[in-house]
Amino acid sequence: MIEKVTFTNSRGQSIELSNRRPFLLQSVEGKADVGADIQTQKAPYQDGSSYIDSLLQPRSIALNVSILAYSQEGLIQQRQLLASIFNPKLGPGKLIYSKGNVQREIKAVVENVPVFAVGSENNGMRFQRTIINLLCPSPFWEDINSENYKLEDFVSNFRFLFHFPVRFATRGDSKSLINKGDVPTPIKVEFRGPVTNPRITNLTTGEFIKVNREIPTGYKLILDTSFGNKRVEIVGPDGIVQNAFHYIDLASTFFSLDVGENRFSFITDSGSPEVYVEYQHRYLSV
Repeated sequence: MIEKVTFTNSRGQSIELSNRRPFLLQSVEGKADVGADIQTQKAPYQDGSSYIDSLLQPRSIALNVSILAYSQEGLIQQRQLLASIFNPKLGPGKLIYSKGNVQREIKAVVENVPVFAVGSENNGMRFQRTIINLLCPSPFWEDINSENYKLEDFVSNFRFLFHFPVRFATRGDSKSLINKGDVPTPIKVEFRGPVTNPRITNLTTGEFIKVNREIPTGYKLILDTSFGNKRVEIVGPDGIVQNAFHYIDLASTFFSLDVGENRFSFITDSGSPEVYVEYQHRYLSV
């Protein structure tokens, strides 16, 4: 099976490295091996220590590439192209790995300008061996396409009148979402108004996120639980984004989707929203 990587930098420039000229991919190092920091704590007079957690380190990837040109002038041009695309000053880019039916992506930062090896065995008139070093702050490989589910069958709010008014909350759909990855993964939830005080719950863990706010028709409420990028935003019909973090219920948890089956539900005080849940499976290797 052919092994191929495609790198796209922050300028949108892409390059493909595979078994074809001019950039022949020799090997990809770091597809699986990632170190872990074992978190422990020790009490007075305790033998050994107590385990708390394991935290993965950033992933280092090295691409070993041979440039095969038809002329010395072409070799110089290909070297310049490689250095231009793998430019450390451009910040994070996206690396896509493909082999057989497996295709996954990861965000990567170029650690240094591509290393053009010296010596007669490493370069010549029409060939050049090269090493490209990448650092992935998040060590997880992800599927190219996100899982995106719409929670269906919304039921309108209802009342029963006794000697005093009794009002029941509006309840929506419940659905099983499967995380096929190796680790928990964050979710992105979108409520499209009208809706009042929406709440989404992971029934498997009991965790929930609730926003105490009315979202009018034509507006969207966006929740993102990604570590380091947590968001609660209201997007208007004109595209203007409003920060809505201060409307979050204090008992809410910005939870992730556990590995395996997760049962989800949503509930609101009123309205008839469309609700979407989006996530990507995360893997430790390819």
